[in-house]
Amino acid sequence: MTTETQSNKSNNNNEQNPQQQGWFAKFLATVEWLGNLLPHPITLFALFCVFIVLFSGLADFLGVSVEDPRPLGAKGREADGIIEVISLFSAEGLRWIVANLVTNFTGFTPLGTVLVALLGVSVAEHSGMLSAAMRSLVMGASKRMVTVMVVFAGVVSNTASELGYVVLIPMAAMIFHSLGRHPLAGLAAAFAGVSAGYSANLLIGTVDPLLSGITQEAAQMLDPEYLVGAEVNWYFMMISTFLIAVMGTFVTEKIVEPRLGKYNEDEASVELGEQKVADVTDQERRGLRMAGLTFLIICGILALTIVPEWGILRNQETGLVKNSPFLKGIVAYIFITFAIPGYVYGKVAGTMKNDRDVIDAMSKSMGTMGMYIVLVFFAAQFVAFFKWTNLGTVMAVKGAVLLQTIGLDGPIIFVFFIMVCGMVNLSLGSASAQWAVTAPIFVPMLMLIGYAPETIQAAYRIGDSVTNVITPMMSYFGLILAVASKYKKNLGIGTLIATMLPYSMVFFVGWTLLFYIWVFLLGMPVGPGAATYYNP
Repeated sequence: MTTETQSNKSNNNNEQNPQQQGWFAKFLATVEWLGNLLPHPITLFALFCVFIVLFSGLADFLGVSVEDPRPLGAKGREADGIIEVISLFSAEGLRWIVANLVTNFTGFTPLGTVLVALLGVSVAEHSGMLSAAMRSLVMGASKRMVTVMVVFAGVVSNTASELGYVVLIPMAAMIFHSLGRHPLAGLAAAFAGVSAGYSANLLIGTVDPLLSGITQEAAQMLDPEYLVGAEVNWYFMMISTFLIAVMGTFVTEKIVEPRLGKYNEDEASVELGEQKVADVTDQERRGLRMAGLTFLIICGILALTIVPEWGILRNQETGLVKNSPFLKGIVAYIFITFAIPGYVYGKVAGTMKNDRDVIDAMSKSMGTMGMYIVLVFFAAQFVAFFKWTNLGTVMAVKGAVLLQTIGLDGPIIFVFFIMVCGMVNLSLGSASAQWAVTAPIFVPMLMLIGYAPETIQAAYRIGDSVTNVITPMMSYFGLILAVASKYKKNLGIGTLIATMLPYSMVFFVGWTLLFYIWVFLLGMPVGPGAATYYNP
């Protein structure tokens, strides 16, 4: 055995020995331990519902109340200007729960919007269009541009939920390996784009109506008529896509890859051989061209309904785009712009022959949504309980008063807010579950000190994204670990998280700076018609 081999094995053992990783290993172990203590998100929401029932009874018994900060005559404001906690632990509360259990669920905004959007995306995904587009994007890049295109493709892949995790991340590792680069660097770059850049995208995807629906429910605790559309963060998330690609490339090439060093084939847990990603065939290219042309035609038709002053999808009362049927129905356009090009691609590429293939694609995607639907049922009850008892409003008012008292009501509050969201994300990895828990508290609270729900949601998305790659609680973390272990046997959770930590740190700083520059320095809206400040 050579000295170099012995040195390599010694280094590998040092990386994988928790005792030799010091405070960082203890920190990671603590995060994993805390996360494992939490029950399943569905169970968590069920327990939260029980807690609200009991706590609202106690608060009502103690006479907890606050002065309503809304102006006199505002909708939902009591005549005496006092907001009191209403008990669910009472005969009236029990009657309300029984009478509203179904409507709380069916009326929960994210339920229908996400399912409708996913129907369209499912056609594009199952026809193979999204996979072919991703392979074409990455494999068509020059060697100098491979890293940036991997990260960029990772961000864009979020439109199709798990596609980035299942397809792009293993593919990126193979591409880097075939180029003589460290495969874990490719895996890390793709993982950073897919997961740490989760909320950024060039297009409005399924996550946008999901989060905006929860934000709207939370905002209506304070302002019953407030509407939050799926498009409200589009501008900021679109520009964020390019920032994530640049930052991800910098971290990969300047920090992660030099740290990993030259790849040693002996570290692999399987015989790698010559790895090759399937090339995009001529038929797939024809399919992509026709799908792209179809997409442009659809966009042109949609533009005729909104760009001219006579556009039929403009607001018919004001003539403006703001609060127009076009923006209110953005989920319908997500469905159309994915489903039709996806079907055209399938016909040209030979992956879809008739309407049954489209129906099968939609059915398969709906079949995977069982867990989400169950989660939404309990999350909807939690949000409705929080709203009906006035607990959310009371906590928001008291929190806003505290922030103003300590002088923390300026834009700097968003640094702390993003940090809190990132910390919560370490133990509660689901974006919808986390926002369903935190939005009813933070959205009204920050509205009361003057910030619009659209801006609050944009800040939340930063915190929710940047720590995805360093939490074992993220749903795909086990899959990533399995792929990484193929290239480095006995690779531990700590080693993977240590590899991804630089992405979290750089993304947190860079993305937060972009948020401040975009929103407060340049005064740009985070999305079409989105307000920065809330004026009741």
